[in-house]
Amino acid sequence: MPSSHRLPRLASLRPFDHPGYFAVWLGALVSNIGTWMETVAMGVYVTQTTGRAEWTGGIVALSFLPAVVLSPVGGALADRFDRRAYAALGTLLQMALAAVLTVLAFRGQLSVPIIGVISFLNGCVSTLTYPAFSALLAELVPPDELHLSTSLNSAQFNLGRILGPTLAAVVLQAGGPAWALLANTLSFFAVLVALSRVVPPARDAAAKLEPLWAGIRRGIKVARDDEDISLVLAATFFVAALVAPFIGLVPVFAIRELGQGAAATSLLVTCQGAGAVTAALGVGTLAELFGQRKLRGYAATTIAVLSGIYWMAPTLQVAAVCIFFLGANYLVLMSSLSASCQNRMPRELQARMGSLYSMVLGAGYALGVWFQGALADRVGLRFVTLSTSAIFLALVLTTRLLRPARFENEHTLQAEVQPFSDNAH
Repeated sequence: MPSSHRLPRLASLRPFDHPGYFAVWLGALVSNIGTWMETVAMGVYVTQTTGRAEWTGGIVALSFLPAVVLSPVGGALADRFDRRAYAALGTLLQMALAAVLTVLAFRGQLSVPIIGVISFLNGCVSTLTYPAFSALLAELVPPDELHLSTSLNSAQFNLGRILGPTLAAVVLQAGGPAWALLANTLSFFAVLVALSRVVPPARDAAAKLEPLWAGIRRGIKVARDDEDISLVLAATFFVAALVAPFIGLVPVFAIRELGQGAAATSLLVTCQGAGAVTAALGVGTLAELFGQRKLRGYAATTIAVLSGIYWMAPTLQVAAVCIFFLGANYLVLMSSLSASCQNRMPRELQARMGSLYSMVLGAGYALGVWFQGALADRVGLRFVTLSTSAIFLALVLTTRLLRPARFENEHTLQAEVQPFSDNAH
């Protein structure tokens, strides 16, 4: 009988060979299914209750706004403490917030302001926890599989985007938003079980001695001094502000522009997730074929075009096809941006790098989704979103023209960064 290593394997699935990574990946998938059930339920509730894109975008923005301030703190804490225990604590706090929302829904006391407050608090906890979770995943695979693990992590998030909205549509039809919120609350148990089964590699005890604010400053300095990381973070901000709001404004597009309801919202969210999962299965092959930097350049150029086509879709069916390809392109671009930042950092700084990436992504997305929603109420959703897509395309083409070398293949910086010592400042 042939050994298993002789069997054909998709390159993108290699991180699954590491049991700890797979356990955390699976637990996160279950949790994200619950999260997307809540996201769809709350998006439909806010849109139908207020009738304003500004409110829908504003609620989404509140969950990302804490990243602007708290991300560097979360990264430094994740590098300072045991990442598994730290991620578990954050998961428990998110479960508690989800439980509060569930109880209020069952008691008929749900309201848009309450949703806004809990979204903001959940954003705070998520911002402080994400760097630890991201760095823990990076520890569970070898460095040469980091891009693949990042893509698979995005794939599980988007697989949750497929299954969660589908289940949400059924639950909303059968029992209302309270049951979708209950499902999200229970889903956090999967993450806790997964974390209990992981044994992360031993870390250098000296890293824990670095003062909190010194650790924050050090992570920012390394990122600032590296021209490639600075450019990637700038690109992340503009993607988040100009293109990514298509995610948060799906309920507005489905209900106001296409004249549909909760089922259509779930369909569009599901199709985006399906596109992302499909892309995740092939992103490893694409990265090997083109190289990460070239692939990132191609994805940045095409995402603006696909975004414009999506916003011009005349029917739900056309929009569903368009958002499938847009979701695939978005995953390729964002996983490449994230992996590029992590690959250029030594392991001891990877959580801080993840926190800076989250800060830039959260700031850009919060600003973009709120501003586009508010402007859409005044001049029309399609006009606003088509304009921002065109602006992003112009920025990409200008960068390609002025700095073509930044779209060629890159090297990593990990060996060039000195580890922390007691004399570092």
